[in-house]
Amino acid sequence: MAKWTTADLPDMTGKTVAVTGAAGGIGFVVAREMARVGAHVVLAVRNVAKGRDAADQMSGDVEVSLLDVSDLRSVRAFAEAWTGPLDVLVNNAGVMDIPLTRTRDGLDLQTATNSLGPFLLTNLLLAHITDRVVWVTSQLHRRGHLHADDLNWETRPYKPMDAYNDSKLQIVLFSLELQRRLDAAGSPVRSVLAHPGIATTSLAAHSSSNVINRFSFLLNDPEHGALPTLYAATQDVPGNAYVGPDGLGSIKGHPKVRAPGKAGLDGEAASTLWVAVSEKVGLPAWGSPTFSPSPTEAHPTGKRA
Repeated sequence: MAKWTTADLPDMTGKTVAVTGAAGGIGFVVAREMARVGAHVVLAVRNVAKGRDAADQMSGDVEVSLLDVSDLRSVRAFAEAWTGPLDVLVNNAGVMDIPLTRTRDGLDLQTATNSLGPFLLTNLLLAHITDRVVWVTSQLHRRGHLHADDLNWETRPYKPMDAYNDSKLQIVLFSLELQRRLDAAGSPVRSVLAHPGIATTSLAAHSSSNVINRFSFLLNDPEHGALPTLYAATQDVPGNAYVGPDGLGSIKGHPKVRAPGKAGLDGEAASTLWVAVSEKVGLPAWGSPTFSPSPTEAHPTGKRA
């Protein structure tokens, strides 16, 4: 069977796609390829100058917009300024294995960037989204643990890689719960997951885990690392599909629908997390204003968390 590549991307003319963290790495490749096949692509970046440099390297219909997903005010401003339909939202921006740093909202920077900010952004834009949300996670979500009562690392000793792993598990659970809510609402919108395997980007450049990049022949380059996200964003995959490389251990290769870790399939945990994060980022009790579920719909057990 032929391996899926960017040559297999469909025509995206008339579609609008927003990609966070699109100034470099996998986000850059995703934005560039979406624009190449006709989409209007919004590069949502925290450094506008860097974003414009990236846009200058792309052909097609692209624009650059300020968005720092770690800053809840920036997220709200971006969402409030959005008008018109948004076919695909790609939650790509992320940081990895960084020291404990607090944002101006008092949030752990790593958790805010990787999970809390994307959660808020998705909920605030959901009324505009017509096709799907793509959450970029990591195979390291399998090492994550859910601490819904301490999302902000206020009672636990902070461990940078644990914070990263936990944030990526949160992303997997967000997708699970969002798809459940979309299904309950009869919405055609899909929530899907993608992970790049291990790609040689700058994400881990300052981390002890960067040692893996010395063995680049074993890894995906950014061009291949972007393929699962592009596949998840454009192909007819089921809701909450988990797309990653098809190679051994899903480390490298071409896109394939796989399965997340067991903890990422826990529906009750996903609902509990959704409510906890909604409170943390200042959303209504049950998350997106797009949804107005009954208590039974809002939680699988019919109980309020």
